Amino acid sequence: MRYQKIDSQLFIENRKRLRNHLKPNSVVIIHSNDIMPTNSDGTMKFKQNSDIFYLTGVEQEETILLLYPDSKEPKNREVLFLRETNETIMTWEGKKLTKEEAKELTGIENVCWLSEFEKIFRTVMCECENVYLNTNEHKRAVIEVETRNARFIKRCKEEYPLHNYMRLAPIMHKIRAIKSKYEIELLQKACDITDLAFRRVLRFLKPGVMEYEVEAEFAHEFIRNGAGFADYSPIIASGPNACVLHYIENDKICKDGDLLLIDVGVGYANYNSDLTRTVPVNGRYTKRQKDVYNACLRVMKAQMKEMKPGKSIQELQKYCEQNMEKELVDLGLLTMDDIRNQDPNWPAFKKYFMHNVSHFLGLDVHDVGDVYRTLEPGMVFSCEPGIYIREEGIGVRLENDVVITDTGIDDLMKNIPLEVEEIEDIMNYSR
Repeated sequence: MRYQKIDSQLFIENRKRLRNHLKPNSVVIIHSNDIMPTNSDGTMKFKQNSDIFYLTGVEQEETILLLYPDSKEPKNREVLFLRETNETIMTWEGKKLTKEEAKELTGIENVCWLSEFEKIFRTVMCECENVYLNTNEHKRAVIEVETRNARFIKRCKEEYPLHNYMRLAPIMHKIRAIKSKYEIELLQKACDITDLAFRRVLRFLKPGVMEYEVEAEFAHEFIRNGAGFADYSPIIASGPNACVLHYIENDKICKDGDLLLIDVGVGYANYNSDLTRTVPVNGRYTKRQKDVYNACLRVMKAQMKEMKPGKSIQELQKYCEQNMEKELVDLGLLTMDDIRNQDPNWPAFKKYFMHNVSHFLGLDVHDVGDVYRTLEPGMVFSCEPGIYIREEGIGVRLENDVVITDTGIDDLMKNIPLEVEEIEDIMNYSR
């Protein structure tokens, strides 16, 4: 691993939190993600199942976690199954976890090879009443590939049709939404690396560079700090490209006079940052660009002040939209007639601001969590208003990551340049 070793106590506490939400005489079984194929003998880079990592810290493929807290056999209360290595695997793929290393990493005493899974699985299934199985239930997920967990669900229901099967996802969404002190420290580390990379880009950017060159500057700083890009493709969008919300081509020239919208995140120890800034390619905002930028910034600052325990995500979205509507009128983009005559199902402001202002953040960039749950201390969110003016080729989005506290927020990105003057000063000092 490239990141500093994580204390196994994090994973021990996470499993304890899960156990507290299980029904009596229940077993939990979670599989790692597959290694996905591409073409020929190629594969995609392995990405561990976030729930497996949350509960064990293991990043290795073909891993299974079995929890049976009420087992009469103590060794079956927590069992971790790993792929057993051999000389061929060592030669072609490198080192895999030993049992001793896995025990130290996870805090799980009973570590077995995968060859032992069938026997132990059958034993616990003959004793338990409830079976919690894992699925990806994110509302924005588009699932077209059958996962190891999905295949295992089919198998369980075929072989053991009379058990009481339960959904694990709602419990994981509930407990993962509240970050521990240790998790927040890892998120802060990701944000600190993001800060270093963003400052590097401000010193690098000038007219004539390619969007992908900017992407490369981020990659350089991320990798040299033991991290990588977060689990989404970086958005490096100059000029009118900034009006495409998920622009990822990153293949155009950054031109003099244009703005560059940068939406990138760091993946550090599987925890993700998510930053958006919009900067002038030539180091100076025009008056119009500055007006749009500051309008978006005012909405952002007001929004962060409103993010407090007890508020709902729906309330916060509505609050943001009201502030944005006023700013759009002041910018001359909307009139009061536009607002009075608007379609309630598609309000006038949505022409220029059409996305949500926040999402959960953590082991996934769009992390799991109940959008109808009110904010609680320990939750981590993005705050990202945007203004997109296609007819002017201007797109401005600003985004910071914040932790909900007892009284408001802790801004994990408070040290990353945000004000117009600060960004211009850094860009022009280097020149």
